[in-house]
Amino acid sequence: MHDEIDRIIIAALMEDSRLSLKALARKSGLSSPSVAERLRRLEERGVITGYTVTVDPQAFGYQLKAIVRIRPLPGQMHAIERQIQAIPEFTECDKVTGEDCFVAKLSVRSMEQLDVILDSLANQAETNTAVVKTTPVKRRLPPLDVPKR
Repeated sequence: MHDEIDRIIIAALMEDSRLSLKALARKSGLSSPSVAERLRRLEERGVITGYTVTVDPQAFGYQLKAIVRIRPLPGQMHAIERQIQAIPEFTECDKVTGEDCFVAKLSVRSMEQLDVILDSLANQAETNTAVVKTTPVKRRLPPLDVPKR
């Protein structure tokens, strides 16, 4: 179970994963050793699975983001999954229920690159693509409140 202090620590790290133990201690009202122990327990329980940095793909020339719904042709599910995993421009992919089997996010440098990648899937799957205009909600956690019973 997670208490309010765990939620404060997690929320602070979601804003800035580089916060020092001292800064986390200030935010949570605990001592630095107590924060370190909390972090260790959260990591051991698999609540915190890593610390990361966020990089803007545009800084590396990736001007377009797309969301691609992918429906493998009969018998092609595993081959398409392996192909998606092998294409590094696919930055995220979920296997989903419904008519499409996969919903993937793709970063590309140009429309031409998008066409080349989608064409590489065409013999094994149908795709439906939407180019992302803006991202009004960045990736975030759902509320960390404990449900009341």
